Amino acid sequence: MSVTFRGIVPALITPMTAAEDIDETGLRTLVDRLIDAGVHALFVLGTNGEFVALSEAEKLRVARIAVDHARGRVPVIAGTGAYATRDVIELNHRMQDTGVDAVSVITPYFNGTTQQELFTHYERIARGTSLPVMLYTIPAKAGVTLTVDTVRRLAEIPNIRGIKDSGGDFDRLVQLINLRRDDFAVFTGTDSMILWTLIAGGDGAVAATTNAVPDVVMSIWNHFQAGEIEAARRAQELLRPLRDAFALGTMPVVLKTAATMLGMPAGPARAPALPLDDAARARLAVALAVYQHAG
Repeated sequence: MSVTFRGIVPALITPMTAAEDIDETGLRTLVDRLIDAGVHALFVLGTNGEFVALSEAEKLRVARIAVDHARGRVPVIAGTGAYATRDVIELNHRMQDTGVDAVSVITPYFNGTTQQELFTHYERIARGTSLPVMLYTIPAKAGVTLTVDTVRRLAEIPNIRGIKDSGGDFDRLVQLINLRRDDFAVFTGTDSMILWTLIAGGDGAVAATTNAVPDVVMSIWNHFQAGEIEAARRAQELLRPLRDAFALGTMPVVLKTAATMLGMPAGPARAPALPLDDAARARLAVALAVYQHAG
């Protein structure tokens, strides 16, 4: 499938059983519900998909399930980031065999890297695959980011087709949007900035909150496309209680708990992340009441 990076792309949680194994039935159900809500693509194995807690075999299994169940209805993008360049290249080869339509590669994490090292890392990764590549920056988690100038250089590489920026810095995001072309898309990965990204000329959002409240997130996009900016702003504000609730626990425990409370398949996060305690669950339930009333 030809991939156009545009629109609302949920960063899927990885549904798990009580034993913390991949819940295939739950993942298939989640794929259906998100596609039925109108999302433009699926992004598996991102930060909220617990990629750091999954083995390579599990990552490939998640990708195969998503591709199989999407059945070409929307593209599937798989996160393949790792610290070592060679490991990303090898996983990309294996992911290509699963049938994913594109890959997203987080910046190398834990061990700080220079901008030249980051450029060379992505250049080699892009050369090593025919799949479209989405850059992914989340400096609060990875400890490094791509400067706007490095992104400008990387955008010249033909199959580097976009960036998901999860830094939450709107001025930087606007600078990145100035780099966008028909073959290089700019997405926010910060759900509180979806509407402002669209107004500034960005291509869309890779939005984890879509797992729990897909209709709310899609309404931001749909109202914006219809020119109904005030309605889009209200929808954007409606995400705030869920976003604020993320502070109640470790990523992605709160999101998976919220999804479960709102009727989406999720299950627990893999340890060492622990379930919310009773007090946090009660606070989350209060925050989510607005969505149950909206529904």
